[in-house]
Amino acid sequence: MDDIIPNKKLDIRGLKCPYTFVRSKLTIESMEPGQVLEILLDYQEASNSIPKSMEDHGHKVLRVEKINATEWIILVRKEND
Repeated sequence: MDDIIPNKKLDIRGLKCPYTFVRSKLTIESMEPGQVLEILLDYQEASNSIPKSMEDHGHKVLRVEKINATEWIILVRKEND
């Protein structure tokens, strides 16, 4: 899965819930089905809530990875319109 190239990147470091999900949701809604969104964040609660919410909205979470002590990358593929 390391060869996944995101179509769009969203940096939401510094934001807290619910803004983390709102920004993620608005961004993925602007994308085409099959495209991949990379989300960079530094809010631990969002590293759990964003993947769950994305799946609840019908999208496919490809990866949730903690990249250092305070940051995560989440890869999500848009599955529907």
